[in-house]
Amino acid sequence: MDDFIARKHGKTTGPIDYLHPDLKPVLAPTYGVILYQEQVMQIAQVLAGYSLGGADLLRRAMGKKKPEEMAQQRSIFLEGARQRGVEEATAAHIFDLMEKFAGYGFNKSHSAAYAVLTYQTAWLKTHYPAAFMSAVLSSDMDKTDKVVTLIDEARRMNLKVEPPDINHSNYMFTVSGPRSIRYGLGAIKGVGQAVIEMLVAEREANGAFRDLGDLCRRSDTSRLNRRVMEALIRSGALDCLGANRATLMHALPAAMQLADQTIRARVVGQDDMFGLLDVPVAAPSAAEGEVLPDWSRRVRLDGERDTLGLYLTGHPFEEFEEEIRPIVSGRIADVTGDRPVTTNEGFRFQGKPATVAGMVFDLGKRGGRMIFTLDDRSARLEVSMFEETYQQYRALITKSAILIVEGALRFDDFTEGWRMTAKRVIDIDQARELYARRLTLDWPPGADRQFIKTLEQTLRPFRGGKCAVGIRYRSDVARADLVLSQEWCVRPARELTERLSQLVGHDGVRLSYARQ
Repeated sequence: MDDFIARKHGKTTGPIDYLHPDLKPVLAPTYGVILYQEQVMQIAQVLAGYSLGGADLLRRAMGKKKPEEMAQQRSIFLEGARQRGVEEATAAHIFDLMEKFAGYGFNKSHSAAYAVLTYQTAWLKTHYPAAFMSAVLSSDMDKTDKVVTLIDEARRMNLKVEPPDINHSNYMFTVSGPRSIRYGLGAIKGVGQAVIEMLVAEREANGAFRDLGDLCRRSDTSRLNRRVMEALIRSGALDCLGANRATLMHALPAAMQLADQTIRARVVGQDDMFGLLDVPVAAPSAAEGEVLPDWSRRVRLDGERDTLGLYLTGHPFEEFEEEIRPIVSGRIADVTGDRPVTTNEGFRFQGKPATVAGMVFDLGKRGGRMIFTLDDRSARLEVSMFEETYQQYRALITKSAILIVEGALRFDDFTEGWRMTAKRVIDIDQARELYARRLTLDWPPGADRQFIKTLEQTLRPFRGGKCAVGIRYRSDVARADLVLSQEWCVRPARELTERLSQLVGHDGVRLSYARQ
């Protein structure tokens, strides 16, 4: 198809190759490219003397792709072509092209119908991208894998995907702006359609939910049970109702209990016309007003992955992206961005060396090889390993691990994508041990002796490494950069950088790498 489009728009140089002079009338309408099933049948008739019925049998055999039938048809085709004076090498090459065509070809009438649908789809996607992607996402919202792929495509189109919001989302995905999509509540795992429609109807009838307690009181708690509420919190759909997700989760039991008591009191009040029954209603729990420290970034993102099937508001790899840049060939999108031109029997590129990094997804086996997917936010790459290599690194290759992989890239014509065969694997802690040369901390304003003591206590358990510790001081009147003595060189493990981030802030901790 790429060749057909390029030739149609005059982007190729030189005359069109029709494979054989007798095929020019057959292939001229499609610029020398086999596109339609009718052309396969015509080539068989013109070049190898097939009858119309025999040509149709060839077309069917190619569609079925049965080896024994294809071997028989190849012999018939080559013999017929030989009798018509066609060189065997030319005939074999043409038969191979016809066989490859069977993987994508339609008859002419089907092709025309699909072309109309394709044009209409492309027009909508180009001129109404947010509406188009919202509709496509909604049509497949019960298939998490498809939602993940479509969200990736929306981001590639520079569309903003806003997280689910109990006060703004509907059951399906919706357009929230010219280039933004609001996540549909129906795509949250563990939350049924009836519950969502109940919540949306209540919101539209009586206004937005004010807080967690208001949501519980205005809902049917027999359907909006604790499991559903926890899924809504972890997905981020209730972020508008509280300080943070940890606080919402902590307040949930008390909020649901109070809602149940309020509903029971309301029912009893209807039956107790004269107020003879005394039904105490608990006062709002102090927990509802208590603000807890939020979950760590990783816990929040894992909650999104578990309930939405993807990391929506961030990605665990983000915190390592800048750090590991000096030791990789580039982002996955960059190293796999160029489509190779030269064809070489299936894989267009054999063994392009590269080093990539990302987070492990989708572990499995195929054809005696270990297969996993590496995701670095920019793109995903399928990585395969021979059994011997896998056994060497199996302890590192776990779901959600951050890995740096060295190997050989190859382009697969069948899947139209890049794959990598891994030769060496290290995790992020090993990469830091090998390549990190300096750990730089921003000195916080107002730091006192207690801060110095805490910093010393934080660094001490990790002493004995090769990574120097630097201090970066900036103020209105002075600035300084210094490096601690060699006895304070550390092992730059993730545990250390996480503790230091709590002390000086995430942006105040930086690792500098030097590739050996």
